[in-house]
Amino acid sequence: MTTTVSPLTNPATRESITMPEPHVAALAVQKSYRKGEHAVPVLHGVDISVRRGEFLSIIGQSGSGKSTLMHLIGLLDTPDVGEVQLEGQRIDDLPARTRDELRNRVFGFVFQFYHLLPELSLMENVLTPLMIRHSIWGYWQRRREFQERAKEMIDRVGLGHRLTHKPSELSGGEMQRAAIARALVARPEILLADEPTGNLDAKTGREIIDLISRLNEKERLTIIMVTHDKSIAAEAHRTVKLCEGRIESLTDAA
Repeated sequence: MTTTVSPLTNPATRESITMPEPHVAALAVQKSYRKGEHAVPVLHGVDISVRRGEFLSIIGQSGSGKSTLMHLIGLLDTPDVGEVQLEGQRIDDLPARTRDELRNRVFGFVFQFYHLLPELSLMENVLTPLMIRHSIWGYWQRRREFQERAKEMIDRVGLGHRLTHKPSELSGGEMQRAAIARALVARPEILLADEPTGNLDAKTGREIIDLISRLNEKERLTIIMVTHDKSIAAEAHRTVKLCEGRIESLTDAA
């Protein structure tokens, strides 16, 4: 009798598949939010799939639904209709604890407003995903290993000289780099970046996009990036344009 092991729990299985499913996909997703007594539709049956190692950008005007779509893909919210799949298996309807684990292990998040904890040092902020993943005793037993991993990530984003600094002592670009290091320290499969250059000047924004592009090229990290900037979006392999909650166009890089 042959036993089938879920690819969600057996990473080795994923590598042996000759024709893999899309790495992650949102299928016919619809989403509305309540505003008083009224439902405000945001997404109207959006279909999107992303291959392993692909860099996809999502563009659109404010209110087009691009951040909502990313939140659904990253299990920060759930669709009203439709489903989200990871390697062909539905994940948006899993138990809350399982979705929490997927957010911690599979997805890495970078947001426009950084969301660094102000009372923690740079090193401590970067370590938070590993602190959340493990019990107090489990983390304590492996703390040296995790600290070395965090330092490696911080060095990779060019902040090795800022380990003990608090967020208030960092520039906007440095805080975004710290957020990227925090997203990477847990070794995610998929990086979700929501307006990662939105609060940065043009030069610093370019540095952040170059860093994200290198991660995709060298690490084969699957990246989904939301942006309103067409020049930034052009760095991706493909660009999805949303308009009023629907896909208006899908273009490949030139």
